[in-house]
Amino acid sequence: MPEPLRTNLAGIDLRNPVLLAAGTGGTLDEMADVLDLSRIGGLVTKSITRHPREGNPTWRIVETRHGGMLNAIGLANPGIDAFEEHYLPRAANMPCAVIGSVAGYSVEDYTAVAATFDESPIAAIELNVSCPNVKSGCDFGSAPVALREVVGEVRAVVKRAKLIVKLSPWPMGLPDLARAAIDAGADALTISNTMPAMAIDVRTRKPRLANITGGLSGPAIHPVSLKLVHDVYRQVAKAANIPIIGAGGILRWEDAAEFILAGATAVQMGTALFVDPRSPLGVVKGLEKWVRAQGCESITELIGAVRAD
Repeated sequence: MPEPLRTNLAGIDLRNPVLLAAGTGGTLDEMADVLDLSRIGGLVTKSITRHPREGNPTWRIVETRHGGMLNAIGLANPGIDAFEEHYLPRAANMPCAVIGSVAGYSVEDYTAVAATFDESPIAAIELNVSCPNVKSGCDFGSAPVALREVVGEVRAVVKRAKLIVKLSPWPMGLPDLARAAIDAGADALTISNTMPAMAIDVRTRKPRLANITGGLSGPAIHPVSLKLVHDVYRQVAKAANIPIIGAGGILRWEDAAEFILAGATAVQMGTALFVDPRSPLGVVKGLEKWVRAQGCESITELIGAVRAD
């Protein structure tokens, strides 16, 4: 029986292109309590750093009136040693693909965590070089020279796993950053992370986030991320044969379908999980019906198929 949603992400076989985004589904497999993980393509772990982090103080998640969510978690995580001991042994038995998210504050931080992931059962490593919720560590994603350095150093220690680079939506010249990541050895790109933003309580005159600013996610950023996927696909990724994972504001299957048409091979859902943790199943179902309605045998026929010319 044909599997219209089965797709290949840089050599990783996915039963469908729907992934859970880093930091939104728990540290590893906590979403299994409410979501059948065998029915999605894969998940991205919480971003793991070299050392444990408590993250930012509360409040660090607030809803906005503008169709989104602000978060300033601050990369809270158990650190690579604890993650290796308590979580990685379960990765081999996961019913979907597992991608390990790596964050850091220096090239050495990234390489240390990535090297540990490369010796584990996970399928790929996603470099989070674009987190807007910490005081440092996101500069790697804002300039081609710095990005090329960190991706190149990680590529040198990652021999088995596929290497994905998660880019930010806010620097100018995102295609140039994408090109730098690819030149340094990226196997795929995630576009994009949250957008720097803030909210103020007009009664107290204080920022609503303890960190003052954070990252905006949800439907409000979907049109922005969609354009970025389209631009990078047309200008860089298509010719380089590098797959893109589209991320930003997917609540319905139509949102995911837009990313596919713009050039994404797979998509990540994050904020939607806070609204309905089972929403990925509806997206999977909707995409399957859409592929058939388009007269296609496989969703791969629709990658980059927007009629924009």
